[in-house]
Amino acid sequence: MNLLYTLDLIGTAAFAASGAWAGIRRKMDLFGVLVLAVVTATGGGTLRDILLGDSPPFCFKDETYLYISIAVGLGIFFFHRRLVFLQHPLLYFDAIGLGTFVVIGTGKALDYHMGFIGAVMMGVITATAGGAVRDVLSNQIPLILRKEVYASACLAGGALLFLLHQTSVDPRAAALVAALTVIGLRLLAIRHNWALPRARS
Repeated sequence: MNLLYTLDLIGTAAFAASGAWAGIRRKMDLFGVLVLAVVTATGGGTLRDILLGDSPPFCFKDETYLYISIAVGLGIFFFHRRLVFLQHPLLYFDAIGLGTFVVIGTGKALDYHMGFIGAVMMGVITATAGGAVRDVLSNQIPLILRKEVYASACLAGGALLFLLHQTSVDPRAAALVAALTVIGLRLLAIRHNWALPRARS
């Protein structure tokens, strides 16, 4: 099991937990919580694969992603009162997932010979689309449309990976640098409350 795949599974678990917690906060039943867990964890990669014409999507080729999402959703549903202490650390696991998903999405788009904008957008979609669907289903403004440094960190990481791909840098090193850039930006944003500017009313 390589490092990127391991980080991918960690990110999947973190995203599934955030989806499950969103369902619990909205007082959804077990089915609703599981739907949000699975959609949050796999929705971005599924949409990416559909747009790239890669069928069936990744989570049906390797059902480990689905099993992890369902298991985490069940765990949060039944034990959320005992797991409240995990909500803050989950922000950090979420950051790891964000960086990993961006690299996987952008890298897959590069394998399909997409240009700069297409490749970067596939990275952003992989990392954020699941969370956007989660927020819509739980009747909230999607996080990527709010002021937080979230999608912008993904854009930076995807762009960096594309640029490094045009050089002689080892692909594995390029992927690691891009992922760490996203993770670092997201963690700094959490720590220092960084935010993009809003339009003045």
